[in-house]
Amino acid sequence: ESRLFRFSEFFFSHHCLLLSPAFSNPRKKHQKKMYGDATNWNEDDYRESILKEREIQTRTVFRTAWAPNPNPDAFVVASSDGTLAFHSMSSLVSQSAAFGYSKGEDFMVAVPEGMVRAHEGPAYDVKFYGEDEDALLLSCGDDGRVRGWKWRDFADSTENHVKPLLELTNPQHKGPWGALSPMPEINAISVDPQSGSVYTAAGDSCAYCWDMESGKIKMIFKGHSDYLHSLVSRSSASQILTGSEDGTARIWDCKTGKCIKVIGCQEKKSRFRISSMALDESESWLACGQGKNIAVWNLPASECVSTISSPAHVQDVMFDEKQILSVGAEPLLRRFDLNGALLSQIQCAPSSAFSVSLHPTGVVAVGGYGGLVDVISQFGSHLCTFRSSSL
Repeated sequence: ESRLFRFSEFFFSHHCLLLSPAFSNPRKKHQKKMYGDATNWNEDDYRESILKEREIQTRTVFRTAWAPNPNPDAFVVASSDGTLAFHSMSSLVSQSAAFGYSKGEDFMVAVPEGMVRAHEGPAYDVKFYGEDEDALLLSCGDDGRVRGWKWRDFADSTENHVKPLLELTNPQHKGPWGALSPMPEINAISVDPQSGSVYTAAGDSCAYCWDMESGKIKMIFKGHSDYLHSLVSRSSASQILTGSEDGTARIWDCKTGKCIKVIGCQEKKSRFRISSMALDESESWLACGQGKNIAVWNLPASECVSTISSPAHVQDVMFDEKQILSVGAEPLLRRFDLNGALLSQIQCAPSSAFSVSLHPTGVVAVGGYGGLVDVISQFGSHLCTFRSSSL
């Protein structure tokens, strides 16, 4: 960076000298034509443009989520700069008409339909609470807060300052002399509209159940020895499942707050963190991403039926009926069956992917490093690849 700015300073001073009347050079006209007129050069604007470009290219997309009606072709992107951006597929496809997907090609910077600064620090997860135009858009982040917006207002707004209707704040623990601990981050959200609850996975090793009507904590789930990465709600059994840095996944009873079962190795020397979790639609099958493996569990039988090996660390998983989609620290989207057989793998734009989300039509959005989102059709073709612009 310093070399670049030093070069620009040299470029500016050198051209001012060349264009000065006191500088007599027989090749003056040729040099002016070759280098351009620098009399209107603005160093501050140039510096800002370089930093802006660098910020865009180093941003990370941590989560994408497809929207409910009345915007079924829209999805929301949660990024490391704390923003939530709303994009529509129709707009993206028209914007990307002049761009082709090829390795190493510059990707377009897509202008979102709407955007809001949701968190101070990275936004880690985003979910929809409800399935219609009255749904709430929920997000969580490094600032230890869950914020919620009415989806219809968020989608219709043309401003970047839509105020949240809901704000839930992680509790801070008291230490000696009344000192408060730092605000623990919230890494994942799961929703259960039937019980009116939202569950959060926090950096203080606890999961929390929040009442959506009152905004108060209904229950705290304690038992993990390290912070939580992932969480899913199993509403049919009144349970939640959590995955932690301590290398275990736990099943909790939402009525009592007690741990029913511990999944995974608890030996420190051999354990890897549980990076991601997913339930199928029947809530009978669980996929856990742990290190370079995906463990597939039959929950009614309490049995691990297969362990799927991956060349890279797994960072997100999800079910597509009886198949498992997986992304991780590599530019690939993989598809497995429940027995672990690799069905397909598709090259995707992010060099390291943190999120995979599935539209009901089979379209997949993959988000990750570089602020990149790759939208892939059910047939494996790339519909569009883009970077979401920042505020």
